[in-house]
Order: sequence, then structure tokens, then C-alpha cells
Amino acid sequence: MHQYLQNKKGLVKNVFDKVYDKYDLMNDFMSFGIHRLWKKDMINWMAPFPKKKLIDMACGTGDLGKLFLENTNNEGKVLFVDPNSRMIEKGKERLKKNKNISWKKGFAEKIPTPKNCFDYYCISFGLRNTKSINKSLKEAYRVLKPGGRFLCLEFSKVQNVYFDNLYKKYNQLIPYIGKMIVGEKEPYEYLIESIENFISQDELIELMKKNYFVKCEYRNLSGGIVAIHSGWKI
Repeated sequence: MHQYLQNKKGLVKNVFDKVYDKYDLMNDFMSFGIHRLWKKDMINWMAPFPKKKLIDMACGTGDLGKLFLENTNNEGKVLFVDPNSRMIEKGKERLKKNKNISWKKGFAEKIPTPKNCFDYYCISFGLRNTKSINKSLKEAYRVLKPGGRFLCLEFSKVQNVYFDNLYKKYNQLIPYIGKMIVGEKEPYEYLIESIENFISQDELIELMKKNYFVKCEYRNLSGGIVAIHSGWKI
């Protein structure tokens, strides 16, 4: 499934080139800091075993991988992958004291690793920024070991109509607040549009199944503002 907005030449790169140095601030402000709890929920559902390998795709500055290491007593290993070089450099500086980690520049549609490498694959608020959800899922399946698990944390569809109306009104304000806080309006306009255009929880489940994942399920958080999707490679 190709995404029209993300396929505009250079659009996503330009967005993250503008906000990379304020990326964590951006996430805090857009979610009132709740994104940190959502990520903890994802790692808790993963329940990772020590000495296992994670690929953290679209890793940003490494929030999820850091939580993974903490939950494996720093005995796990993480490959951080992101398409934005500046984001990677910021992540390296932030996690320079951590062991068992490595970094690569790459895209979810073409991961620069061999097949059957990882016990876990996670992508947090990155799937909707890919040019092709379908290709991204194929690659996730390829790099996982048999028995490996795919987890995706992403903005989704709010289930309650009244809450949804309030949520949409708040989203309309985000570009203006973003301009006041970080001096840029356009990246937030893109982010809100990408959220609105992203597929539903059930549609993502169907795409996962088409790409051979099994035991596919999801959990809504905060009324469906975000959802965690899980699937397994056998």
C-alpha cells in the first residue's frame, strides 16, 4: 500500500531535517508526554527476554531501544535504524554510554541487514511515514527470525465519536502551537495530515496477515488515539 503524501519527493526528509534537534520536545508536546507511557506499554507487551536482538526501525533518538535494554538488564542487543542521519547522530550522542547497540541509516522498505536476524522488530510512530506500508511489512518479516515478533506503535482511529471530535479540534491547533514552540509550522501540518490519512487498526491487521504474519492482534491506547499491533513470524 503506497502512501500518496509520503511519496512526494523529499517531503518526509525535509520535515525531519527541520525538527530533528527538537524531536523529543515535539513528541512531548504533541502527546502531553503520554508517548512515554505508550512506549512503555509496547515494551511491556513485548516482554522481551534477555540476550535477544531487537531492530528499532525509524528509531528517532532511541527511546524504544533504550527501554528494551532496560527491560533486559542491558543483556539484549539493539540495532537502531533511521532514514535521517541527523536524527541518528543525536541518538548516538544521547545513548553514548549504552552498550550492545549499533546504528545504521536505512529505510523501512529496504533494511540494510540480512534476513532472519532479529528476535523482535519494533517501529514507533514511523510506519505512517513510509512510502509503502506493504513493502515495510515485507521487510519486517524478512529480517525477523522464525518465531520473531513484530510490534508497531502508531497513531490510529479514535473509537468514540465525541472524543474523536475533540481530538480533531486539538489537532487543528498543533501546527500553530508548534510554530510558537519550535518556530516551524509546516512539519506539524504534515504530521497531522499523515495521522488523518493513516489506515485503521483493522486495515493494518489485514495487511500484516497478507504479509504472512500470524496471531495478529492490536490493543488500543487512549481510546484509539494510538494502537499497538503485534504479529509473529513462523
